[in-house]
Order: sequence, then C-alpha cells, then structure tokens
Amino acid sequence: MSGPNRRRIVAVALTSTVVTALGIAGVTTAMAAESGPVTGLGGKCVDVAGASPANGTAVQLWDCNGTGAQRWTVDGERVQALGKCLDVAAGSHADGARVQLYDCNGTGAQKWAARDGQLVNIGSGKCLGATGDSSAPGTPLQIRTCTGAAGQLWQLPGAATVPTTAPTSPPVAGGAKKGISTWQFPGLPGAVKDVGAKWYYNWGTDNDSMPADAEFVPMIWDENVVTAANLAKVRTEGRTLLGFNEPDLAGQAGMTVEQALDLWPQLQATGMRLGSPAVAFGGDTPGGWLDRFMTGARQRNLRVDFITLHWYGSDFSDAAAGQFMGYVKAVHDRYRLPIWVTEYGLMNFTGSPKFPDTQQITRFIRSSTSQMDAAPYVERYAWFSLPAVGDSVDYGLYRDATTPTEAGKAYRAAGN
Repeated sequence: MSGPNRRRIVAVALTSTVVTALGIAGVTTAMAAESGPVTGLGGKCVDVAGASPANGTAVQLWDCNGTGAQRWTVDGERVQALGKCLDVAAGSHADGARVQLYDCNGTGAQKWAARDGQLVNIGSGKCLGATGDSSAPGTPLQIRTCTGAAGQLWQLPGAATVPTTAPTSPPVAGGAKKGISTWQFPGLPGAVKDVGAKWYYNWGTDNDSMPADAEFVPMIWDENVVTAANLAKVRTEGRTLLGFNEPDLAGQAGMTVEQALDLWPQLQATGMRLGSPAVAFGGDTPGGWLDRFMTGARQRNLRVDFITLHWYGSDFSDAAAGQFMGYVKAVHDRYRLPIWVTEYGLMNFTGSPKFPDTQQITRFIRSSTSQMDAAPYVERYAWFSLPAVGDSVDYGLYRDATTPTEAGKAYRAAGN
C-alpha cells in the first residue's frame, strides 16, 4: 500500500523472535557449538592462510573450498579452527589490528559474540572485518570500530544471512530514525516540521513539488521508472535510494524477482546507498519474494545495503506492537542487514472494525516507536502516513500544517 492511490494489502500475523543476551547490551550469542564455514563479502570464506596451525598464522578471506582451514566452530564465546582460536594479535584494541590463529588462552582477545550479523571482539568492543571492505581472495581480516558496513557482516554456521558487497556510503547516523511517508496536501512542509520528522519520502524520484525541511529520500517505484533521466535525478537528491515498491503485489510494482535483479545494477550504478525492494509481506519467509531476491543478489554479487519493510496489523490489541517487532526482528535475523520500516500501521483490510480507535492507535504508536528507537538494527522508520485528510483521516497524522490528530500527537512525541 503506497502513494496517492494507497491500495490495500492483506495484513499478516507474525510471531516474535526470542533473543538470548550475552553479558553486554545488544550482543547475542551465536548458535551453540555450530561448525562450518563463516562467509562474508562476495560469498568468500574466513580462511586460515596456508591451512597452517602455527601460532600467528594470518586469517583471511578466500574462495570457499570446504577444507579444515575454513571449518570454524562457533560456541558463543570462541571461534576456533584447526584446534586453535581466532585471536586479535597482541590483544590490541586499535582499529586495523590484525587477527590471527593462536593457542586458546581465554583472554578477551579471543572472545567473540554475534551481534546484528557482526562478530564483536569482547576484549576490544570492535568488529571483525575485511581490510578495505575488499572481497578479494587473500584479503586479511582485522578489527575495526563497528559500523554495520558490509565488510563486517558474516554468515555464521547454521545462520541464514545474505552478505552483500561493500556499501558506497556509510549507514545513517544515529538520532535520525523517525521519518514520514507522505503525498501532497495543504500544509505539508509545516506538518513535516511540527511532527519532528528527520526524513521523508513520497514514493517518487524527487520532491520538487513538495519540499520540506527534512532529508528527502527518493525511490525507484518500478521498472518503468528505471530511466537515465530518473537515475540522474535521484543522484541529485541525496545519498540514499529506496528500491522497488511492493513488487510482490500486482497492484503495486508487480515485478518478478528476475526483473528486479536484472534492473538492480542500474540502481547500483548511481553510487547511492541502496535499500532492498520493499515487499508487502513475507519478508522473513524462506523462498518468498524477498528471500529469492536476496539470494539472487548474492549470486550475482549485487549490493543491498539495508532491508526495506512494510507492515500492517489487523490485531488492534496490546499484542500488536509485539507482533510488529517480531516480524522486524525475524527479517533482520534472516538477512543480517539494517532495517528501514518505510510503511507501517494498524488496518484491518478484510474485517470490521477497519481501523483502531484512538486509544489503540496511540498506544501502538508509543510502543512501536519506543521499541524501534531502542533496536540498534532499525535505522529508520516512517508511519503511513502524514496526511489526515479525505480517506486517510482514520490513520493519518496531520489535518494541516499545525493540527495533529491524537495519533499525530503520539508520533510527534516519538524519537525525542
């Protein structure tokens, strides 16, 4: 559901994912005692150079070959191969410190925890990464400050992640999560400012007819928008580009996975940070539209820098926020990439009542925004939608530049 036509989609009920804490906030354990390859950029494997078990042997990226030098045991604390431990040389905490194979000794230099697709060294608090975000065979591994860059994303044994190639621009800075989806209506610039949105989008390639005092993020809606003129235009709008809109629905972009993959290199050539196509539902479903797209992107060595999601819930009870965040977390756990929720809300498209009452919608807004603000893997979010005019009165936020609905008041208070 998107844009001025605001077509309806079927809401999907989802379950939450249970996370196990490990000592420090935001860090979760990997699967206990799982063994197998650890893969990263370009599908390359973490490898012990020369398959040598000698202390100090470099650890690098290499073409996956199934040898013991690439078989790692990850137990939630240590990462081991050839009977020895993944170790930060000299116990260094410095950016760029190399990693190596070494006798297991229980020091912080050899303790690792999985967090949001990254491997965090507990001793230094820094992330394992490929030097220079390169996927070339022989690239040495090192620790650096955790940024969520693709060079720091790893698929651990037993996990279902999809590494990407290195992003061309850094992730969004903290403190700028709250945004808004909107179409043109009287007072739009004032409403964007009053609600406190740090960014906004309109499902289009530019904001020439609807400027506002916030970052504008352009979108390539479907295959018909992939033109030289539009791709040149989006490059003038900023650093980030949203991919195709609900390609899994015939009433929206209505694209096949192959169509999207074939066109993706043209979006990638803009040099902008790229959000995945935003599926209407089933983003965490094995074999679903998004899953097939991400698998194809990995096989073709295409770049996807974050996952874009839509969600609409038909359960208006206090359980709604948990259902929503369960879905967001499940998608993140599957692909291990940052999440942008670019449309979400409460609507019952097939039953009655169709919309929540004031108390239900404000409670959901308060709970969902506070949880997304606290979730490190959620980079940005946008309520659907800003205008509360015409047929959007029941779920919109602003009647004009300065008159919020009760839902608008709740969203205005979020993210502060």
